This record gives sequence, structure tokens and C-alpha cells, in this order.
Amino acid sequence: MNELDTHSRTAVRDLLAWRRDVRRFSRDPVARELVIELLTAAQLSPSVGNAQPWRFVLVDDARRRAAVRASFVTENERAALLQADERQAHYRSLKLAGLDDAPVHLAVFCDHAVSQGHTLGRLTMPETLDYSVVCAIHALWLLTRVEGLGLGWISILDPEAVTRALDVPPAWKLIAYLCIGFPAEAHLDPELVRHDWQPRIDPAANIVTR
Repeated sequence: MNELDTHSRTAVRDLLAWRRDVRRFSRDPVARELVIELLTAAQLSPSVGNAQPWRFVLVDDARRRAAVRASFVTENERAALLQADERQAHYRSLKLAGLDDAPVHLAVFCDHAVSQGHTLGRLTMPETLDYSVVCAIHALWLLTRVEGLGLGWISILDPEAVTRALDVPPAWKLIAYLCIGFPAEAHLDPELVRHDWQPRIDPAANIVTR
């Protein structure tokens, strides 16, 4: 394997810094060929036992999108009511999804009935199957940024409602619902930092030695 030169190493670090959870999208279309190209490249990600359990569902149907949005609205209000009284108004002011504007909606599932990999590496830690899908999602997140696109991960959803709406096999577990498109604006700082919800903490605080 060739070592990266200084410029390439810097570019990788810059890419990580620029990777943002995008919620504000332009409605400009994204070529389907590019989306397929990115999904193909994301599948170079590692997976436990080389099981490759990711399943990507492009959600184009307006009724299915509406069902997902309805789930978001319900769960978002539920989440707001669970906030402390003094934070509810702040919570409701946050932009937490780009469902209305993002041209690409993508549901990502983990196939728990996958036969590839022959269970290698996941008998003691079966959750690694799901983690493998998360690795592919993170790869896709970086790949979209390289192409000037943004990606937003919406977790304020009822997974069962979304799974029913998309009519997928019962062994498929929803890992993520993603919005992809061209960002309407770009910022170096995360949105939740910019809107005073949660500052970044010192990375050193997350590193311990035993």
C-alpha cells in the first residue's frame, strides 16, 4: 500500500472537519448515476466476516416519503415535550431534518438474515453486523462531501413505522434514514454548536489510559 503524501493526509483531515450533518438543502436535483456511484463506492467499507449486510433503499415514492415525514413530525413533538421546560422552545427552534427539500431520500438497513460471512466475527458480538452498516454510512457521508453534496442523518423517527412504509423484508433492520442533496449553505461549525444547543468538548477528555 502506498503511503499518503503530506497534501493527501491534510486533505483527509480537512474532509473530516468539513463532514457535517446537513439539514438545509437546495432543491436542485442530484444525478441518479452519481448517487449509484457513491453507493457503490461506500460498499468498499469493512464489514464483519465480509458479510456486507448493508441494504440501500432509494425512496422516490411521494406517499412513502410522506409516511416518513409524518413519523418525524410525531416523534419530533414527542422529543420536544421530553425536554426540560426551559429547553423546549430552544428545541423547537432547531432545524432537525431536511425532508422537505432534499432531492434524495435514502433508507439504510442491515440484513440480519445475511448468509455472507458465515457468522464469522459476530457470534460473540452480533451487533457488529449493525456496526458494519454504520461504517458504510460514514464512508458515504465523506464521499458525498467530496462531490460537493451534503448528507443529513435523521434519527427522530419510529423505525417500525418507517420499515412498514418502505415494505422491506422482515429481517431488515433500519439503521439510518438519510437526506442527500446540495447544501443550501456551508459552515465550518456544526449546526448544533452554531445554534447554542451543545458545544464541542475537548477531544482529550474522551481519551483514557488503563
